[in-house]
Amino acid sequence: MKQIFINLPVKDVEASMNFYNQLGFTVNPLFTFDDQKCMVWSDQIYVMLQTHEMFKSGNTKNIADPKKNTIATFTLPVESLDRVNEIMENGIEAGGTESMPMLDEGFMQVRSIEDLDGHNWGIICIDIDKFKQMIGKGIN
Repeated sequence: MKQIFINLPVKDVEASMNFYNQLGFTVNPLFTFDDQKCMVWSDQIYVMLQTHEMFKSGNTKNIADPKKNTIATFTLPVESLDRVNEIMENGIEAGGTESMPMLDEGFMQVRSIEDLDGHNWGIICIDIDKFKQMIGKGIN
């Protein structure tokens, strides 16, 4: 089994859970508690929204403020530009902020959104065939 669980410290787990629901994540009740909400993007990608207290229990370092510091960025691939735009509009309505204008490279389009705490997500649509042609690696 190959999966990734991304632990994110958030100020308000309920509000953050609503935000991620609006992006298209679903709740996994097995790993969801008062101080942690498990949000599922796919069978491989889980985001654990944790209160600062819970997040600190597994870490010895200070929590950086993602509104002031870039800690990590995350990218969610989707099947179409329409889906990119739909997710972004839902995220903005749920309190997120578009952090950069859309990047359109011809073979891919990316829009970036910050969640309620400042964690940055890229929503991306990529035409892999165009990308392979562009870099000269053919389509196999």
